[in-house]
Amino acid sequence: MINVIVDAFGGDNAPDAVIEGSILAVQNLGVKVTLVGDEKLINEAAEKHNLVLDGIDVVHADTVFDIHEEPTEIIKSGKTSSMAVGLGLLHDGKGDAFVSAGSTGALVVGATFIAKRLKGVKRAALAPIMPAKDGYFMLLDGGANTECRPEALVQFGLMGSAYMEKVMGIKEPRVGLLNIGAEETKGRELEIETYRLLEKSPVNFVGNIEARDMPFSKCDVLVADGYTGNIALKLYEGMGLYFGKTLKNMLTKNLKTKIAAGLLMDQVNEFKKKMDYSEVGGAVLMGIQGTVIKAHGSSDGKAFYNAIRQAKECVETGVSERISSYLEMQKGAE
Repeated sequence: MINVIVDAFGGDNAPDAVIEGSILAVQNLGVKVTLVGDEKLINEAAEKHNLVLDGIDVVHADTVFDIHEEPTEIIKSGKTSSMAVGLGLLHDGKGDAFVSAGSTGALVVGATFIAKRLKGVKRAALAPIMPAKDGYFMLLDGGANTECRPEALVQFGLMGSAYMEKVMGIKEPRVGLLNIGAEETKGRELEIETYRLLEKSPVNFVGNIEARDMPFSKCDVLVADGYTGNIALKLYEGMGLYFGKTLKNMLTKNLKTKIAAGLLMDQVNEFKKKMDYSEVGGAVLMGIQGTVIKAHGSSDGKAFYNAIRQAKECVETGVSERISSYLEMQKGAE
């Protein structure tokens, strides 16, 4: 049985939402969950909400890593935090995956130095799943590495391809490079050299993708350095919130628009579901030994449930193994 280790004190709604999502996962996904955090507080929260922790183990951790601390403190003063202890369990083989809604920076540092990277991986990459016209695409790096070399971006394409192939069921995922123009001569030295390397790599490279084309399903995997990728991610999220609020205001403006809203409600709900981060789960931290999922900081029980589901799917489909095989293919092509 797959065992998902969960940071019980990561996120704005911890530990209540974490416990709720974990119980739902045990009941509906056939997984085992190990909650990491202050055992006394976890039990008190469960009793307060009349929740039974059947199928859930609790591993005690003394502290919680503060999001305002320097990320590198996770391997120094933060060694006893729920995040660090959970990553240690993953490294020691006492679980198959790790989920946390805590500090993104600390999770990247902790996963890199505690859980360790896969052999051959130059940089771990944060990889959120983004909605688009015909489904979803994976953006990486979403913010783990503000500066990257071209070789790292090529590996991002390999890792993203492995996930979209194994978890999302897409044969020969299309890999695009986020850039300021479609021509291969566009961009900085980073993008120009990455373009050249991606053409020679084992991925299904489809060329440069401009930011305006991101929502139109031009690729299944979109690679960028973490600085560019994070800006694109935040703008994408912001525009989604803006359109959602604008649509709501339009449909509730007067009696006529409310009648129209009633007629369109199925389509509106379908659109809202697609744009809802809690439906996807979280961002995968690609390139780490064992599966690591970064859940959204404001995750509720539903979001934690889906993050655990996502972790389970990564383990079951062998994403890490596929990444390793892609890296071997790349090495052979060099």
